[in-house]
Amino acid sequence: MPVVVFNQKGGVGKSTIACNLAAISASQGHRTLVIDLDAQGNSSSYLLGARDSQDLPSVAGFFENTLSFSLRPATPSEFIVATPHQRLHLMPSSTALDEMQAKLESRHKIYKLREALQQLADDYDRIYIDTPPALNFYTRSALIAARSCLIPFDCDDFSRKALYTLLDNVQEIRADHNPELVVGGIVVNQFQPRANLPQRVVGELIEEGLPVLKPYLPSSIKIRESHEQAMPMIYLDPGHKLTQALVALHDSLNDARAD
Repeated sequence: MPVVVFNQKGGVGKSTIACNLAAISASQGHRTLVIDLDAQGNSSSYLLGARDSQDLPSVAGFFENTLSFSLRPATPSEFIVATPHQRLHLMPSSTALDEMQAKLESRHKIYKLREALQQLADDYDRIYIDTPPALNFYTRSALIAARSCLIPFDCDDFSRKALYTLLDNVQEIRADHNPELVVGGIVVNQFQPRANLPQRVVGELIEEGLPVLKPYLPSSIKIRESHEQAMPMIYLDPGHKLTQALVALHDSLNDARAD
């Protein structure tokens, strides 16, 4: 079941959450794919390290392929690369995504990602989609292609106000394009249990009936080292408290998926 990690606000940990959940899936024996739709390429850098993703097949190449006719069109798998981690693959980002967005919109290619994931369904057990911090063509493509949406959330009042607009946008996509799309939950990120504001904000979300997931992901400077070494937490430090929280979150999502 494809899962999109989405928030219109930047800096909330979309790439970190998408890559770490994917790495946990791969470490548990599942064939796993990450699709990086953000032109900034944070997920691509996280999973490939210093390797120059601009010289690799990419998601921009996939979309470019949809704009031209060929007697032998390239398959989605031709735009996927292996990462250094077993069973974990990536469709890398590209800076070309920004410049080709208008052409893709004008040519009505919004459903092409969904078609690609349908073709890849037999190749992967888990697919995670990282998105840009905006409701643009690529984010809409991801929401149309996915079955579940995870929403990273920082514990502040600004993020809370933006959350309601985000949920409305997801429901609009669901009503107009993808009736199978569900909000898999709100992932509380960089949670500080001893601070009053995070406790209050999360408590209010729960009181309002929003699908806040547990466990909350604790704040940790270890994640910087994880990014610098291009090693998701499950590979860098399996016993770390953040790693254990991510594993528990991953397993709870899989349990819900099984139900």
